[in-house]
Amino acid sequence: MRPGPKKAADLIRRARAVLDIEARAVRDQIPHVDAEFVRAAESMDRTTGLGGQVVVMGIGKSGLVGRKIAATLSSTGTPAVFFHPAEGIHGDLGMLRPNDCVLALSASGETEEIRRILPTLKERKLPLIAMTARRHSRLGRASDVVIRTRVRKEACPMNLTPTASTTAMLALGDALAIALMERRGFAPSDFARLHPGGSLGKKLTLKVSDLMRRGRSNPVLPESSSVREALLEMTRTRLGATSVVDSKGALTGFFTDGDLRRRLQKDPKLLSRNIREVMTAGPVRIRPDQTLHEALEILKSRGCDNLPVVDGRNRPVGILDERDLFAEGLT
Repeated sequence: MRPGPKKAADLIRRARAVLDIEARAVRDQIPHVDAEFVRAAESMDRTTGLGGQVVVMGIGKSGLVGRKIAATLSSTGTPAVFFHPAEGIHGDLGMLRPNDCVLALSASGETEEIRRILPTLKERKLPLIAMTARRHSRLGRASDVVIRTRVRKEACPMNLTPTASTTAMLALGDALAIALMERRGFAPSDFARLHPGGSLGKKLTLKVSDLMRRGRSNPVLPESSSVREALLEMTRTRLGATSVVDSKGALTGFFTDGDLRRRLQKDPKLLSRNIREVMTAGPVRIRPDQTLHEALEILKSRGCDNLPVVDGRNRPVGILDERDLFAEGLT
């Protein structure tokens, strides 16, 4: 065995070269998203519409990629399972159902275990989609649709270890899953039903009302207040922000400690001024029944730390603080 790179510079050079080769391999797949890709997506959509599932199969590294593709399809609304061809030829073919379709992954298209299953798939008339670098391989010729995955070279310096080729397969699998997701109109609410646990589930199922601060923890001041009073209220609640309301209790403005710092440098009389002069009028707001996912999108897009929460009459019934989202592991 020849010694590999020992110096840090050599390791960095090799690692960057690998990333460059694999990035190029993914870009090279763009022309392969063609009429055959559309036929594959339509076949998978038709299958699941009939109550079937996408059966993904592969051996070795292709099998590992296949497991991930099956998981991504399932999590985005396309029922899918991984099927091990070696187990298939020893009895697991019984799990295949009449309305299923098969997505077979093999860079060479000559994987022995898959080749031995092909006659059974044909006999059962199951739609067969191949993801392979060789259209005219045994798998390619037997398939109804072929998605090509050919790459210029592997990232391995010997051009042997499946690296760029498996990355290309994985990327095309993601492309299929997301294309089907959009075709089917898969919404955040659908995603939430399939991901009830962890931070993803919390973002999509928990409401603003579940995490907002209310009552005395919700800073609210009338428009007649001074900036000094606003400062005291923000200090009391330790939120660094306060809602401002008119005589009817409706939200008219929002004032933050960031506003205070920016203006205090230019205006030595700021603390004695009326809050209406310095507040942000007509601030962005959110409703209690909106999801935490929606709240996070607003916070990120606006670059703010707090959001006033208003009811149907535009009255501030709570405040959402980014730190509470962070504590829940949602940011």
